[in-house]
Amino acid sequence: MSERLQLYSYWRSSAAYRVRIGLNLKGLSYDIVPVHLVRDGGEQHRPGFRAANPQGLVPVLTHGSRSFRQSMAILEYLDETWPSPPLLPAVARERARVRALAQAVACEIHPLNNLRVLQHLENELGLDADARSQWVLHWIGEGFAAIEAMLAGHPSTGRFCEGDAPSLADCCLVPQVYNARRFKLDMSAYPTIERIEAECLALPAFDAARPENQPDAA
Repeated sequence: MSERLQLYSYWRSSAAYRVRIGLNLKGLSYDIVPVHLVRDGGEQHRPGFRAANPQGLVPVLTHGSRSFRQSMAILEYLDETWPSPPLLPAVARERARVRALAQAVACEIHPLNNLRVLQHLENELGLDADARSQWVLHWIGEGFAAIEAMLAGHPSTGRFCEGDAPSLADCCLVPQVYNARRFKLDMSAYPTIERIEAECLALPAFDAARPENQPDAA
């Protein structure tokens, strides 16, 4: 497939960060289309972007004339369209474990801490900055405690979340650790997560996807 890939992204969005990792692991070339989620009330709310994604969320991936939304769906599309190297293992029980780890981040931790939730807590419920930070730290900490238990000592946990190759789970875990560090979560209780993060960030695909390495980084 020769159509150029475009990724509508915000440098600090963990969902967009996941997809950047996936694209890089696949060795795919793509253009970043920056969508600033904070400046001037948020470019994601403008009619032009709403036409690309009625949810007003990043990422959006365009491939030729088609647009794809939701980071998990985009990553599975990449894996089905460009199967090598795979983001999901070949064995069903290992695929199920990878999906469970990925969804523990993407479905349980991240939705409670994304920008629109924090803005609602501030603008509608009147929570100050300290209260919002405590909210974030509570939900990341609770989620990481579960993920650490899922990873630590499991026979399938190798260098990465599942074995010795990065997977969909690692694509989700590393951006969430970035958010945890941003909010100054004490990571000492999660040594397996920290070890896997270090293994991932040593790879060029993960390093290039870091928020600070993006063209729109503020």
